[in-house]
Amino acid sequence: METLVLTIHILIALGLVITVLLQRSEGGGLGIGGGGGGGGGFMTARGTANLLTRMTTILAVGFFTTTVTLAIMAGAGKAPVSIVEDVIKEAPVKSSGPIVPTGQ
Repeated sequence: METLVLTIHILIALGLVITVLLQRSEGGGLGIGGGGGGGGGFMTARGTANLLTRMTTILAVGFFTTTVTLAIMAGAGKAPVSIVEDVIKEAPVKSSGPIVPTGQ
């Protein structure tokens, strides 16, 4: 099960990277969504931007969900650990009564 979720997580991450790179930035960047050449394209620049924005949102939600799922799966088989108990076990025990010298 963990392998399946991890595979989906990697595919979502790759899809997220691709959709972010395809978006038109303010400086032009790698944006392929519109620009030059006649207006008879399949989608307008605005339509492409809306589609890429929606896809980015959907992929980001999927990425977050698979991340949380993987974190839960990673910690599911482990017993809770208390740091306080570890410190108490390692600390030397000190006597609270009077110190009585031995051997005299």
